[in-house]
Formats: sequence, C-alpha cells, structure tokens
Amino acid sequence: MATNKQLLGKGIKYLTGALPLMFLGPSLIYNAFMNQHTNWHYLVLGIGIAACLGSMVLIFLGLKIIMKGLFND
Repeated sequence: MATNKQLLGKGIKYLTGALPLMFLGPSLIYNAFMNQHTNWHYLVLGIGIAACLGSMVLIFLGLKIIMKGLFND
C-alpha cells in the first residue's frame, strides 16, 4: 500500500488552514462577551462562531483527505 503524497499534502494544507481559526474563533467569542456594551457585539460574536464552524469543517475535510491518501479508497 503506497501513500498518495499529493492527497496527503492537500490534507495537511487543510489542517494548517484550520489552525489559525481554532485560536481566532474562541478569542473573538470571548471578546464579544466581554464587550456587550458596544453595538458591535453581535457582529463579532457571529464572526467568532463562523470561525469556529469553519475550523471544524476544515479539520473534518483535512482528516478525510488524509485518510483517503493513506488508505487509497
């Protein structure tokens, strides 16, 4: 069983794209809850939630592509 290095590299690129979002999302959510007195609260909260969801999607796709590259589906 040979490893498909192109798929493996593509999966790692997805995971490296998800890495900043994993830190950015929760920090934006925390910032939104600490600054509830401003008008931008809901916008920042929405962006933080979207960043967290985007991170989860990218992690799922990255791991799926890596598994396909390793086990040659």
